[in-house]
Amino acid sequence: MSGSAESKGEYKTILVTTKDKITKITLNRPHKKNALNFVMYREIQQALEEAAKDDCTLTAITGCGDYFSSGNDLYDINKNMSEIQKTNGKFMRDFIRHFIDFPKPLIALVNGHAIGLGVTLLGLCDIVYASDKAVFQTRFTQFGLCPEGGSSHTFPKIMGVAKANEMLIFNKKITAEEACARGLVSEVFSDSAFQGEVWTRLKAYANLPQNSLAFSKQLIRNGEKEILHAAASRECDLLVKRCFTDEFLNNLKDFVRKSKL
Repeated sequence: MSGSAESKGEYKTILVTTKDKITKITLNRPHKKNALNFVMYREIQQALEEAAKDDCTLTAITGCGDYFSSGNDLYDINKNMSEIQKTNGKFMRDFIRHFIDFPKPLIALVNGHAIGLGVTLLGLCDIVYASDKAVFQTRFTQFGLCPEGGSSHTFPKIMGVAKANEMLIFNKKITAEEACARGLVSEVFSDSAFQGEVWTRLKAYANLPQNSLAFSKQLIRNGEKEILHAAASRECDLLVKRCFTDEFLNNLKDFVRKSKL
């Protein structure tokens, strides 16, 4: 987004700016590979709530640094296990609901690696543009967890069951070009031209009639909302259970130990 942009809100883990009728949400924990902690969950929800009501035509979400997002911050999960159990994973349920119900066009700009929830959220976006240096991987079963972010529904629908299984069950890592071939990514750009070309295109989109874009999105998405909410609820139910299994707890302990070495 060239030129000056107006900053929105006081956030610790994200940056929110508006310019050219576009609200831009940037995940801003580059030192943690833009991993989502509880603070970021809440701040992204707040940013989406405000973007839903502002005067901008569309909203873009991207990452700062070499990662779009590395998914959940396992250190933060480790610190908040009691909260997860007490609230039955409410933080995740509310977070996914905000993406499913977001009324305006939501465009993901995948500037780098997208891992775990950083990948599965893409299925809830309306367009996904990616740099050719981006890679995509879930790693849920590697840690003893399960699919999340509505991906148990969106991934098989987008890429077919067999290809979805490779990613969601067997943790297959794919390139941006492969993600595009599977339908997860709309278009891939060379990393050197990514920012320039993407923002030129988004500014043109933002000049389309705002209400027409929003109503068209709702017409396309409304039939799926109930299905997506149900899928996300099932995922969260199982995810909370998986968080307290020996498989996950042993992997979590091992991850924390190795990270401190």
